[in-house]
Amino acid sequence: MIGNVVRAGLIGLAATMVAVPMARSEVLRVMSGSVSTPLAVPMNRAVVVESESPFAELSIANPGIADISTLSDRSIYVLGKAPGRTTLTLLSADGRLMTNVEVQVTPDIAEFKERLRQVLPGETIEVRTANDGIVLSGTVSSIGSLDRALELAQRYAPERVSNLMNVGGTQQVMLQVRFAEMQRSVSKNLSASLGFGASGSSGVSGASGNIDGINNLVGGGTVTTAAAGALGAVLTRGSFEMGILLEALESKGMVRTLAEPNLTALSGQEASFLAGGEYPIPVVDDEGSIAIEYKPFGVELAFIPRVIDGDIINLEMSASVSAIDTTVTVQNGGFSVNAFKRRETKTTVEMRDGESFAIAGLLQDDFNDLNSQVPWLGDIPVLGALFRSAEYERRQTELVIIVTPHLVTPTRGDALALPTDRVRIPTEADLFLRGKTTGAAAEVAKQDFTGSYGYVME
Repeated sequence: MIGNVVRAGLIGLAATMVAVPMARSEVLRVMSGSVSTPLAVPMNRAVVVESESPFAELSIANPGIADISTLSDRSIYVLGKAPGRTTLTLLSADGRLMTNVEVQVTPDIAEFKERLRQVLPGETIEVRTANDGIVLSGTVSSIGSLDRALELAQRYAPERVSNLMNVGGTQQVMLQVRFAEMQRSVSKNLSASLGFGASGSSGVSGASGNIDGINNLVGGGTVTTAAAGALGAVLTRGSFEMGILLEALESKGMVRTLAEPNLTALSGQEASFLAGGEYPIPVVDDEGSIAIEYKPFGVELAFIPRVIDGDIINLEMSASVSAIDTTVTVQNGGFSVNAFKRRETKTTVEMRDGESFAIAGLLQDDFNDLNSQVPWLGDIPVLGALFRSAEYERRQTELVIIVTPHLVTPTRGDALALPTDRVRIPTEADLFLRGKTTGAAAEVAKQDFTGSYGYVME
């Protein structure tokens, strides 16, 4: 009878959601005697709803979510158009409400599952629907597989994808960075100074080269020079005096810099490292008073590792080595501030576990050759050498930065050794009676620093 109100009940599609062609719509039967349960309709798919009693009118609350049409007075064709929820209303011939059926249009996860198996075979990814979105869960083998699964899900449910997946395998990366720098300098200087004057005069009548040195030498003083070696002579003939000053300088130097910072971080997380200190720098604030800012220096390392697929690691990193340069000084508000020497690199590279990459390198060769002389007098054969000064300087710098990432896992604490484990603090009897110093100093003293090192400059 019409008085028996048809209550919503869904049977048939409750067990599975299988992708079918449009011509094979799934059939659901709306039964009486119970409250309707939601009618699940895949987007761009259709289902047929059948009622045990004939209806006269039907309507849909939101035609943008689902479209309806009648096949007969007992069958309804429902087409999912957009993800969301709406209500299907059935009315009898006398205008009485028969039932309200909640229609839930969800993304077509059947097709999505099929595409997911084709793109990522072997990955255990579970797909579910939640409201109008897609929920992904399970464990994938790498970050690359996770990104591809999310990218594919976005095409079926844009901005409505929930990621509950985990990445299996080793996802912690230890980065080894090696800074190696060699600096070598050679400097040679040979100059001659000549001066003459009359005895008892207040100054030198003529001079070339080191004017102050000649002036002091001719005046009866000692040789004053900044060179490594100097030779001075004074010739006197009556009231006439002539002084000759020869200066020679040769210096050789070599600086070796080696730093090997190691740092471990989780895949996708940033880690930073600083071994050094902070240098105070006075600055003037907005009120005109002097404030102190601290600038870090030393060995700095910051990187973000990403395990892409298996043992392939993407590294976004920044590394630098800096030191205070005492040769350059700046005066600021009565304070003396030194400059910094800094070698820095920022880059992104990709490599496998255990592989090494030279991410930065520098080979610099500076050469200076200077010859100065007194005009015309320096061109005189033989005697012209007394009016000339020659300088030679060469500086070479070789720098290389090598990185090596490793996939690592935690281990037991007793399996790790610390640098302090080899150091034993001496007792008072060992130190004062036996003279034994067992510790870091003794360990360093045992090391052998003989042999060739650095490079040879021809």
